[in-house]
Amino acid sequence: MAVLPTQAQEIHVGVKGGVSIPQLSGSDDNELSRDYKSRLAPNFGAFVDIALNERLSFQTEANYAGQGGKRLGIQPISQPPANLPPLPAGSYYYANFDNVAKLTYLEVPAMLKYKFGKKDTKRVFVNGGVYYGRLLSAETETSGSSTLYFDRDGKIPFLLPPNGTPLPPIPFDAVTDVKNDIRNNNFGLTGGGGLEIPHGKNYVVFDARISYGLISIQRDTVRNGDSKTGGFVISVGYAFGVK
Repeated sequence: MAVLPTQAQEIHVGVKGGVSIPQLSGSDDNELSRDYKSRLAPNFGAFVDIALNERLSFQTEANYAGQGGKRLGIQPISQPPANLPPLPAGSYYYANFDNVAKLTYLEVPAMLKYKFGKKDTKRVFVNGGVYYGRLLSAETETSGSSTLYFDRDGKIPFLLPPNGTPLPPIPFDAVTDVKNDIRNNNFGLTGGGGLEIPHGKNYVVFDARISYGLISIQRDTVRNGDSKTGGFVISVGYAFGVK
């Protein structure tokens, strides 16, 4: 890539920002990683757009990217309260609470961009390529209180001996750092399209893009499940013509 600037017709450097709708996709056969839904997260950064010819360019970026997901309702407890009877391997206590997985990455995409229409006019484009992600932070934010159950449907409550009364609700309000459980590196595919609006030698850009991680984010997939990142990002940016 070091030779590209000498061949390029134009180079633009820009900034952009927007909102991400990430989601963790997990294996349905693992209770800890299934049933996560999308959440909202920030996505912003800087980019370099290097023209290869009038329509085709190479674009790379450095983005602060929010990832993760949320799981609401009855779900397994990965760390059960102390002094409870042990359960067989692969079994869990369940409770009704909210759980938000908040991951942040420094993501560096490398993409080709193809632009339709004539230069110096509004142009629709499509782009696609790969990205590398470096983990910055990872935490789970839980909230709510609940009694415990032996099943994910909440039909078999945990009963206290000797009278068989349900366990009083346990609070789950906590923020837990789980960075040591998550891989530092992530890789995936990304692509989408948008619109460029020229402004002299500069341009305004509207971009919509999807991404999908190709590797499991958990270090221990047997214990913690097998999840991959992914999401939809909408952003707006401004690029300055520097060559």
